[in-house]
Amino acid sequence: MTRTLESRRADDMTDLERDLVHLARMALAGRGQDVQMLLQRMARRYSRSNEAIGKALQDLLRDAPSADAPLRGLGNTAPVPLDMDSRVPLIRPDHLAPTVTPVLSRDVRDAVDQLCEEHLGRDRLLSAGLTPSRSALFVGPPGVGKTLVARWIASRLDLPLLVLDLSSVMSSYLGRTGGNIRKVLDYAKASPSILLLDELDTVAKRRDDGAEVGELKRLVTVLLQEIDDWPASSLLLAATNHGDLLDPAVWRRFEAVIDFPLPDAAQLREALEQYCEGEAPSDVLTVIARSLAAQGASYSEAHRVMTTARRRAALADQPVGAKLLDVCGEQLRQLPFAERVRLAVDLVQSDHMSQRRVHELSGISRDTIRKRVRHQESQG
Repeated sequence: MTRTLESRRADDMTDLERDLVHLARMALAGRGQDVQMLLQRMARRYSRSNEAIGKALQDLLRDAPSADAPLRGLGNTAPVPLDMDSRVPLIRPDHLAPTVTPVLSRDVRDAVDQLCEEHLGRDRLLSAGLTPSRSALFVGPPGVGKTLVARWIASRLDLPLLVLDLSSVMSSYLGRTGGNIRKVLDYAKASPSILLLDELDTVAKRRDDGAEVGELKRLVTVLLQEIDDWPASSLLLAATNHGDLLDPAVWRRFEAVIDFPLPDAAQLREALEQYCEGEAPSDVLTVIARSLAAQGASYSEAHRVMTTARRRAALADQPVGAKLLDVCGEQLRQLPFAERVRLAVDLVQSDHMSQRRVHELSGISRDTIRKRVRHQESQG
């Protein structure tokens, strides 16, 4: 009988009254992020039937503490979560500002710009009853700029970047690992921020993988729940080098999936120009970029080449460009002879370098270059 009366009361409630009861229940339970999400839904719903209520809710969401939140600047006032066993911090703030502009393919840049524009234009989206994307998955081989792009986004949005070392949350007592992840994500959600889950495949593996124990499979479920509950005032980024290892449900949870390909020769050259800061000859950079691209190199490998040349130049008290010539020759010698010849001919024909200069850079004789160029011209 009592249940029947309660059902009737629930049926007699208006949508607004039901939302208010739901809102009160979540507020009393201390579920702050759920409260914000419900308010966002209410703002969208009532802006059509009751413009005053819709606008009032949108104003509340817009003016809610965010720009001056404790996490900005000096960090969250709550203590950094620690692993109960090792007492090692489970999360670390990344204060490194990007020293170079990421060199990205058009598709990647467009996707990243879209993320930033949504969060920078959050007020306009809220006014339209929408919210910015809350999560994005970065997929690509190591060294292609995933972490750099995360720093770049944090800099553009003026939000703190927090990095979760997924290996650190793997407790020696597997039953505590899910709790570690929840503690970290609750800490990150306390104020607007960008959280980067690096090497996501460490924990978010396929649940049909027979090699994984049951506890690790349950971690995937925990992670999916946390992604679903992520607030629109922050951005959850995840990066993986092995997208094929991820559970299919993980892919569906992210609102944006961005594939980071290996850079081509033009992109590597642009990156090298930033790394050398004008201290290396243009043609040397071109040859190194072509050589690295032929080897399937990443941006991190290009940066290592430039760093090696800088160190040698500093120790020998010589210009960076001079030592970069040595590094250039070392890079080219890693290519098969046929590939070196092809590259030498291409430099003469496409980049209009002199045969003498190409010989100096590649080690391929001028006679060989001349014969190959003539042969290709006759074939063309």
